[in-house]
Amino acid sequence: MKQKPRILARRLVAQSKIFRVEALDLEFTNGEHRTYERILGGRDSVMIVPLDADDRLLLAREYAAGSDDYQLGFPKGVVDEGEDMLAAAGRELREELGLAARELRIVRRVSLVPGYIQHGTQIVLARGLHPDPLPGDEPEPIEVVPWPLADSDGLLARADFTEARSVAALFLVQRFLAAERAAGGTLG
Repeated sequence: MKQKPRILARRLVAQSKIFRVEALDLEFTNGEHRTYERILGGRDSVMIVPLDADDRLLLAREYAAGSDDYQLGFPKGVVDEGEDMLAAAGRELREELGLAARELRIVRRVSLVPGYIQHGTQIVLARGLHPDPLPGDEPEPIEVVPWPLADSDGLLARADFTEARSVAALFLVQRFLAAERAAGGTLG
């Protein structure tokens, strides 16, 4: 395994209400020097894939400021400091879709642009869904869109289902469920 570059200096170069950008002055093992910038994160987030008793995914349609349109994706949110990952998933599910889950299962941790962004996202499968809303911090109600798990191709063809984490979560959960069926029941 390669030796990581040595950090010679680090400094904060930009900050907003949401992001902090750090510059890292690095020395690689071959003597090369470079400055890299990264968005500091800290806490991971969760993305919940709710699956109802009829094998339908429950998606959230909400405004995305980055693309300035409404996007369809899985509910998600930041894990609060000191909060358990599954507790965060349960909280976000209740806040965004008004549902609680009898079963929450971590499927996999993914990262988005690890060359620039520090934090990752835990993909969580939620089953045994039942109404149990919590007040959320969204500026408007989130539309819940049921989608048949069997029609993933149709979902992938939609112009409003583009977030890479949601696409990855769809594939990872399908793979998890296939392994579970092959094992003859619930994994884990």
